[in-house]
This record gives sequence, structure tokens and C-alpha cells, in this order.
Amino acid sequence: MAVYANGEDFVRQGFTSKDGWAITFDHAYVTLADVTAYQTEPAYDPEASESLKAQEQITVAESKTVDLAEGDEQANPILIAEVDAPEGHYNALSWQMAEASDGPAAGSVLMLVGTAQKEGQTVNFTLQLGNEVTYTCGDFVGDERKGILKAGNSADLEATFHFDHIFGDGSAAPDDSLNTGALGFEPLAALASGGELVVDQATLQQSLAPEDYATLEKAVSGFGHVGEGHCGADS
Repeated sequence: MAVYANGEDFVRQGFTSKDGWAITFDHAYVTLADVTAYQTEPAYDPEASESLKAQEQITVAESKTVDLAEGDEQANPILIAEVDAPEGHYNALSWQMAEASDGPAAGSVLMLVGTAQKEGQTVNFTLQLGNEVTYTCGDFVGDERKGILKAGNSADLEATFHFDHIFGDGSAAPDDSLNTGALGFEPLAALASGGELVVDQATLQQSLAPEDYATLEKAVSGFGHVGEGHCGADS
């Protein structure tokens, strides 16, 4: 079983935030730990109150920091690990977005490096979020089913990260729930000085308006997906 991390075209190709900032990423480092795939019965629904009931599970032994912006605009998702696994339908996936212990993102669970532009303004940003989050998700939802492993064959699963949940999507209506629940970039741009913004979680908590910081925290809780499938989040 191969497990991948995917920041989708939003992070590979850039996008426009809900408040009109054109955002591109040089790096989007995220560290995944305790990555576990499950065969569950009944199927796990993260929006229901029932706990996950696993008949079989496999775990990636080591945590790994990946750069979701790695490669060109057509780059494939990033391989986290390949694990020997019994056959069956792995219909749930969990992982912790954990603090990186070393490398360029050391001390951060999510580090975003890039540029935002709007109406002649440019902000070079480095956002370093530090609060760990555990995502527990149900079956992958997408154009192709994933996680179905037959004897002697291979299969794959995907931890998907929806950056539009944090910044919103300028191509969607302003009153779309995606945009009403997203922070956007404008509150972050307001913290920049001389076109530069380097902030960590503590600075964001101190500097953003309380309602904006609460929106950011909630958006990060909804950041992890399996394709379009939703996940529960615990901080």
C-alpha cells in the first residue's frame, strides 16, 4: 500500500484567494506522523458520533516532512511511504500533522512560503503554524476509488490538503460556505511590513483580530481531507 500527500493544483499552480490576492507557493512543508490506514466495518463516518471500528490496520513507522509544492505545475502527489499490507478495502485513514524535528520546517507543523499579489502590492510571506492536529478520515472520495488492495497487487491512499479552506477561493461566490469559513489573505497582508511577512502561530494569535484567529484555527481543522472526503480533527 502506497500513501501519498497531495496539496492539489492550488499549491502547485497557485490560485486567487477569496479577497483577491493571487497566491503562489515556493514551499508548503507539512509533517505527517502516525499515518494509519484501516479496514473498518461499518464504514467510518467522521461526521457521525460513532468511533472508528478497525478490523485491520497498517501504520507508517516513521514521520515524514514533505513539500507539497515540490515539482512543476503538473507534478504528482508526494509519496510518503509504501507499506506491506494484507489484502482488503482500506476505507479509512488517519494521520497527525506533527511538528517537524529537523529540516527547513523544523518547529512547524505547517510552513508556507510564497508570494501574494493584489493591485500592485506584493507580500512575500512565510507562515509557520505550530499547533498539531490529528485528522481521522473515512473512505477516499474522488474520480477513482482508492485503498482497494487485492492479493499480489498494489493500491494507494491519499492524505489531501485543501488550501482553499484557509485562503478561500476567488472563483467561488462570496457567500459560498467555503469562503465564509476561510480566513482569506487580507488579514495576513495587514501584518506585513515593507512587503515582507514572517509569522509563527504565537504571533498570529497575538496580532490577528480574535475572530480572524478563530477562523484560521477552524480552517486548519478542516484542512485535511481524503480527496473530497471529510475528516474529523483533534488538536
